[in-house]
Amino acid sequence: MDSFILQILNGLDKGSAYALIALGLTLIFGTLGVVNFAHGALFMIGAFCAVTMQRILSLSRTVVDETQTDFLGNPLQTQVPYVQDWFGPVAGAAIQDWAVPLAIFLTIPVMLLVGFGMERGLIKHFYKRPHADQILVTFGLAIVIGEIIKAFYGANPIQTPMPSAFVGTVDLGRYLGLGEGAVAYPTWRLVYFFFSAAIIAAVFAFLQFTTFGMVVRAGMADRETVGMLGIDIDKRFTFMFGLAASVAGLAGMMYAPILSPHYNIGMDFLVLSFVVVVVGGMGSLPGAVLAGFLLGITQSFFSNPAFKGYFVELLRLEGTFAGTVITGLDQIIIYLVAIIILLTRPRGLLGRKGVMED
Repeated sequence: MDSFILQILNGLDKGSAYALIALGLTLIFGTLGVVNFAHGALFMIGAFCAVTMQRILSLSRTVVDETQTDFLGNPLQTQVPYVQDWFGPVAGAAIQDWAVPLAIFLTIPVMLLVGFGMERGLIKHFYKRPHADQILVTFGLAIVIGEIIKAFYGANPIQTPMPSAFVGTVDLGRYLGLGEGAVAYPTWRLVYFFFSAAIIAAVFAFLQFTTFGMVVRAGMADRETVGMLGIDIDKRFTFMFGLAASVAGLAGMMYAPILSPHYNIGMDFLVLSFVVVVVGGMGSLPGAVLAGFLLGITQSFFSNPAFKGYFVELLRLEGTFAGTVITGLDQIIIYLVAIIILLTRPRGLLGRKGVMED
């Protein structure tokens, strides 16, 4: 039972990242009809916003400490961060410690600018072009962005520590009535899950309950009719592109302490996120979220050797070729699930008729 709960939690953790990226992808496709293969790069930019904030808060000046000397008797030089100069040693150190959460104030404006720039500078020229052209140009853009990040930050992963208050684990077993220490889970991963849930809920509430969101949903259903009413739907869709970029960036920013950012991290998540979008149904926002958590939980279970061993034993496949294949399913299980779902439901779980069927 304890292992089962841990795998569910691991699946929700992975599913949170998949769902957030897939949600942004679906927002772009649903509003603009563009298949954006640069969306993983937006996740990467968000992760490096956290790295950048950490470096900004670590900027320091050299101070001569007359109270300490080296072996030659010369006063020692020490580096004092500017934030400690401005806010005092205690408050300054606390601000540095919370670099990742504070990166939200950098991530949102940066991602909005990147999103607006991508849409106005490049994507708008491909609205009426075939999806193959959109894929090629956005995939090329993703490679360019990755190389720019590599040039500025290097090729190696950069460790981005979480706030010290969230280091360690939460004893969930005590809250679930399973006993002390029965289920312990990393605190930051729980924070990431609740953060993702809040972002997803905010996006859905924005689209459902605001006038702006209602117009956008109407434009997604019938762009021409909304335009005939005198509404500049193009400007609203441009804003939605910026919003989708911000969602991906926030997902990457908060994921930085879990997986150290590197210039190829966007590609690692991009393919999986497209599988999530297709499984959920192209253009379906609820489908993207549902598929993200479903595939995350599935991948979590098949990454557990104990679960795979139980599965092999249940099917009596010990020592057979099929049993050997099952033990290595963790790398391909998402794609197998996608194949099964698409064979039974070609439009995905919640896909709409007519989307990507022309």
